[in-house]
Amino acid sequence: MTILLAPMEGLLDHSLRDVLTRVGGIDRCVSEFIRITDRLLPEHTFIRLMPELLTGSRTAAGVPVRAQLLGSEALCLADNAARLAALGAEGIDLNFGCPAKTVNRHRGGAVLLDEPELVGAIVAAVRRAVPAHVPVSAKMRLGNRDDNCMLDAARAIAEGGAGELVVHARTKAQGYRPPAFWDRIALIRAAVAIPVVANGEIWTVADALQARAESGGHALMLGRGAVADPGLAWAIRAHDAVDAATHVAPGRAALGWAELLPLLALYWARIATHTPPRHRAGRLKQWLNLLRRRHPQAQAAFHAVRLLNDPAQVARCLFGDASPAPGSQPSAPMRQINDGVSAAS
Repeated sequence: MTILLAPMEGLLDHSLRDVLTRVGGIDRCVSEFIRITDRLLPEHTFIRLMPELLTGSRTAAGVPVRAQLLGSEALCLADNAARLAALGAEGIDLNFGCPAKTVNRHRGGAVLLDEPELVGAIVAAVRRAVPAHVPVSAKMRLGNRDDNCMLDAARAIAEGGAGELVVHARTKAQGYRPPAFWDRIALIRAAVAIPVVANGEIWTVADALQARAESGGHALMLGRGAVADPGLAWAIRAHDAVDAATHVAPGRAALGWAELLPLLALYWARIATHTPPRHRAGRLKQWLNLLRRRHPQAQAAFHAVRLLNDPAQVARCLFGDASPAPGSQPSAPMRQINDGVSAAS
């Protein structure tokens, strides 16, 4: 079984990839998309956006990270892919799924699915531009406004030379509204001869099992579900009783709140190294907001910092220190909050 960690623009950056892959259970990550317009980006830009390039294209836990490119100019994408390959990228992923209006207005992401020939030309150009040992993959949605071009786009990606295809089981028009149409992925799997990975609306082990059953495949990409429950990949693997020799301890349960607290401190320390002070509180609140789906304690933590924007105040509230060390335990106020939630549950 393969479990991938999704790219999520504005949320799942290299700091959160670092933290989530330390939990375990993830086989590979994909970076946030790197927007390519009409020029070859300098090396320092790629390194800033994907600092794992400095560590063998791997997170601190050793999980490979594939660089994702987004754009519509095939030759320019190919040139940038070649530069990434020279920098040691584990692989190149191509974005044909982003639903953001700004991206789509500039002819990027899911709108390209209305042009299967262009999609195929992009994949083929990138495949030719990078060495044979560098994997090329793609991510798509079921379509743009509808799924009329779904199979044509998938075939174009496979025929262009991609070795793997991730399918988010909704169209761009459907956005992130439930449900995800995993059964449509089965049609794509039948139409192409490359591995197809199911993605979209996988929040629980039950969702994962249903996604696999309806898509007809075994590989999954987790996005918001893994951010809301960092132990989700472990829980899926534990359910499948994967042998410990592969990298999973038998019977490993989903991550508890006590195990998450040091990870929150680590994340806070990581974002402090590259995020302007005015944005740090917002990034932490983003994660806490999703954690509320799985952990009632996260609701209390979110409420405690909801109106705080000064990084020192946030750190003191959650960790009892304006500059907590990575892995710090919660502050006395947070322990009281956590104890209160536990007692009430």
